[in-house]
Amino acid sequence: MAKHLTYDDRLEIERYLKLNFSLSKISRELNRHKTTISREISLRSTIDKKGCYGRSYNACIYRYDCDLNNICKEKMCKSKYKYCRFCGYCNDNCEYFKEDICERLKSSPYVCNGCEDRNRCTLSKCYYSAKIAQKDYEGLLVESRVGIESSPEELKRLDDIIKPLINNGQSVHHVLANNKDTIMVSEKTIYNYIEIGALSVKNADLPRKVRYRPRRKIQMGYKVDKKCLEDRRYDDYLNFLDGNKDISIVEMDTVEGKKGGKVLLTIHFVDTSFMLMFIRDANDTKSVRECFKMIYDAVGPDYFKKLFPVILTDNGSEFSDPNSIEKIQGEEKLTNIFYCYPYSAYQKPEVENNHELIRRVIPKGKSMDNFTQADITLLMSHINSYTRKKLNDQSPYDPFSSRHGFKLINALGITKIEPNDVILKPSLLK
Repeated sequence: MAKHLTYDDRLEIERYLKLNFSLSKISRELNRHKTTISREISLRSTIDKKGCYGRSYNACIYRYDCDLNNICKEKMCKSKYKYCRFCGYCNDNCEYFKEDICERLKSSPYVCNGCEDRNRCTLSKCYYSAKIAQKDYEGLLVESRVGIESSPEELKRLDDIIKPLINNGQSVHHVLANNKDTIMVSEKTIYNYIEIGALSVKNADLPRKVRYRPRRKIQMGYKVDKKCLEDRRYDDYLNFLDGNKDISIVEMDTVEGKKGGKVLLTIHFVDTSFMLMFIRDANDTKSVRECFKMIYDAVGPDYFKKLFPVILTDNGSEFSDPNSIEKIQGEEKLTNIFYCYPYSAYQKPEVENNHELIRRVIPKGKSMDNFTQADITLLMSHINSYTRKKLNDQSPYDPFSSRHGFKLINALGITKIEPNDVILKPSLLK
């Protein structure tokens, strides 16, 4: 039996999904492990946002009774649609948009191929197509044999860390063992980079050169703690909430600018929609730990424990050292960190939705290298002063300060902006 799935296998998977076969049944029919089928579907499914016959795409939870009109201020749109919910561009322009995720996509087989309601559904749909999946697979084969994964900026950052230490007579292993929270790639990868000349370090600079066979491209990021997911998965998170009712939830994520450049750490308090943002020079565990250490030093252990009873984040390698945050000072556990399942951003929707406000000011792909923390604090003040319908037309600043006081707000320099002075355009940081 071939090691990889063939095009015929993918055609069979698509056919069985249309017949509503379970993953277990598909795996038996193809004589493949269930995990192989599940990974194939999750990695190579495509998102469709085209609505359905006679109805525009609309995935907002308010789509049935929303009475807003002319959000985009276009005269032709106003004359064509009585309400904006009938327009295909409503979700992109509405500040109250909150995505409604179909419950069927949250359970096996995670696609809409066999759904009887797909021709009447206006939500985002997920489809598995054998033709698209095969093209993606063939492209991956080509990509894995050429080039390197890191960007030029990331390579320069690695070189600036590694080169001086190698010049001091240290081995690659010694360097990585003592700087694993800033280098964030494996030892084999560093040797490969040296071999192909991606770093200024040469083989002659190494006290002992160990050769490795060529290896295929690593798909997942380097984990500082490879066992970080044990007892911290999403099911463990739900069990934790069952045993701790009415607990405040905090969601954490990363917002990238230009690949390899500065990034933002976002910390979102779900109950008040209040968001903290910190600019980081590199997307590594050390910078994440330093952000929480700064908060801890500013507010103290008791206040820190009250602020962060539980934190939910994704599987990014920058979050793979949970112990350094949970026990940020000494042996006492101050918070509890859990992880969403891979490719399941809907499990932390609040922070994902709030990122849309950041993207109004810092568009996707725009470099953040020229921004300082003072710039990000200004952005943080404007976003947290932005009125929210879900908060009864209050800004997040008001309920957060009422519940937690001003200790953290003052420590971070966050100020309240008058409603009519709030700016959420790129001009804010120019």
